[in-house]
Amino acid sequence: MRATFVMRCSALMLVVCARALVAQGAVSGQINLLERVGEQSEDLADAIVWLEPTGSTRARTTPLTTTIQLEKRQFSPRVRAVTEGSKVEFPNMDSFSHNVFSKAPDGAFDTGVYPRGRTKDQTFKEAGIFPIYCNIHPRMTGYVMVLKTPLFTQAGQDGRFSVTDVPPGTYVLHAWHDRAAQEKTQTITVTSAGMGIGRVELDARGFRFVQHKNKFGQEYTNASGDRY
Repeated sequence: MRATFVMRCSALMLVVCARALVAQGAVSGQINLLERVGEQSEDLADAIVWLEPTGSTRARTTPLTTTIQLEKRQFSPRVRAVTEGSKVEFPNMDSFSHNVFSKAPDGAFDTGVYPRGRTKDQTFKEAGIFPIYCNIHPRMTGYVMVLKTPLFTQAGQDGRFSVTDVPPGTYVLHAWHDRAAQEKTQTITVTSAGMGIGRVELDARGFRFVQHKNKFGQEYTNASGDRY
């Protein structure tokens, strides 16, 4: 009788634990960029949203291996979010050479020049925002967002986003876009059912394009970038 009771209690505990493990919801919403009069947002998919647990709790992360293609003189995707320690590969899909570099203080790197069919990579050990460029083509700009949390997502073309598998708890929600004056943060409390937070507005009205310098800190000699 006692053995049967213990077995039933153990089975019940397993069911409760299993339910607790799957009781994770999604945090969803929609990014909206405030633009200057007459302008429309065409790059909402470049927005990144992530959740950081409050207090001393830190979400466990696993390094990733992912890809940003160099194609048609563009980084594709232009923005990529990863966790700390992740490796990003840069395959050259064009018929001409590229040279990926970043001058970010906490993670500067330079792949050197490499031709079509070759791939260079970079491991991003520290969290932060890493602007990336091509030393040959001045129009090529991109970003690698390195995060301390696995709870992140990238918005869709319409700005809609959904961070899935979020355990119940209190988090700081961050929303970022490279044209916004600053990232948006807000504290949210998530239940096992998840939550919808509606519209998240970022202000891009003050954005002005400024041509970056090459990896030597000099102006590009091919301003249009079309000769290569």
